[in-house]
Amino acid sequence: MTAADDSLVSKAREALEKSYAPYSLLKVGAAVKADSGKIYTGCNVENASYGLTVCAERIAIFSAIANGERKLEAIAIVSDDIPEPLPCGACLQVMNEFGIQRVLVGRNSGYETFTLDELLPKPFKLR
Repeated sequence: MTAADDSLVSKAREALEKSYAPYSLLKVGAAVKADSGKIYTGCNVENASYGLTVCAERIAIFSAIANGERKLEAIAIVSDDIPEPLPCGACLQVMNEFGIQRVLVGRNSGYETFTLDELLPKPFKLR
């Protein structure tokens, strides 16, 4: 646990406040750090047509990509509504695509760090 990790988790917690989750009531925030050092945030956004819901992790990652980043280092995910807000398989696959190696999972009492390999041991790859 470093000051940089603490800062990333703090940014994810700020994003959590913007969550739009009127159906599940499960709010999630995320913050991703790019190799450039910039941090991009996201929150989950639900929809009445539930398949259109997008996770906080992917919104943060896609925001980084939309701003020209291509290599990402770490992501923090927080929720006050989920005891252990581990990312879903779709989010893990997107993390793999852009090189994220460290996943910080926030809880009310701190956070735990995982490697992407621990959470996604056999990702889909074309090359």
